Amino acid sequence: MSTTTTKRPGPATGEVVLEAHDLVKDFRGKRAGLRRTRFRAVDHVSLALRTGQVTALVGQSGSGKSTVGRLLARLVPATSGEILLRGRPVTATHGRRFVEYTSTVQMTLQDPFASLNPVHRISHVLERSLRIHGHAATAEEVEHQSLELLRRVNLTPPERYLHRFPHELSGGERQRVSFARALAAQPQVLLADEPVSMLDVTIRKEILDLLADLRRTEDLAVLYITHDLGSARAYSDDTVVMYHGQVVERGPSHEVIDDPQHEYTRRLLAAAPNPRRRLDAR
Repeated sequence: MSTTTTKRPGPATGEVVLEAHDLVKDFRGKRAGLRRTRFRAVDHVSLALRTGQVTALVGQSGSGKSTVGRLLARLVPATSGEILLRGRPVTATHGRRFVEYTSTVQMTLQDPFASLNPVHRISHVLERSLRIHGHAATAEEVEHQSLELLRRVNLTPPERYLHRFPHELSGGERQRVSFARALAAQPQVLLADEPVSMLDVTIRKEILDLLADLRRTEDLAVLYITHDLGSARAYSDDTVVMYHGQVVERGPSHEVIDDPQHEYTRRLLAAAPNPRRRLDAR
């Protein structure tokens, strides 16, 4: 299968906040003789995230999309390539500059059951984020802002949730708390890694609607990492398709998904559940 990137021109309306240029990530595997094997998870990937826009990063499991998210969040170092925040190269991986970076770029993880510490109440989760990023000092400020964060992610009345433990919440409620924790840093970029893949079908739309609302109300640049082309079509402005660590197609979401040009994108669409296709076949 060809891995040539298919590009389509599209409107670039928002300001670029976060960019990746030729990101490469190699992982070392088990020893083969006297050498360790090398696996390239991300192979020269470039993308740009703009304020007020959602970019969907789409691909099957193992395509490298989640690794791209972790590279952008600086959770793992890149083998090569460059990340730019508002046009300036990012190099710090620890210390004050790293905290400044994470105040701008926040990530929510796939598993709402594992991403929250089970021994801490929601109040502690939000307080820690507020204090680390310097947005609250006194106990009164912490409580006021924590309640406001819960309101912003539609956990109301917020007093009902503030002093609960994660196990007392549903999966959808836990994912909303994860968004609230990210918003506590007052970010400009939100990296959402498969935010609905572990939730019930009935809850997924609510979380994606919340993500869309946050994009508008907070003017966030959002990277929505997913394997679901249907939700990418409905909730993102642009779609970037990855295959074996490479970008193979990109462009406005409705064009990429309604009229795919690359063979891999067409295969993804063909593999997606489609009740209409079954009805037409009868």
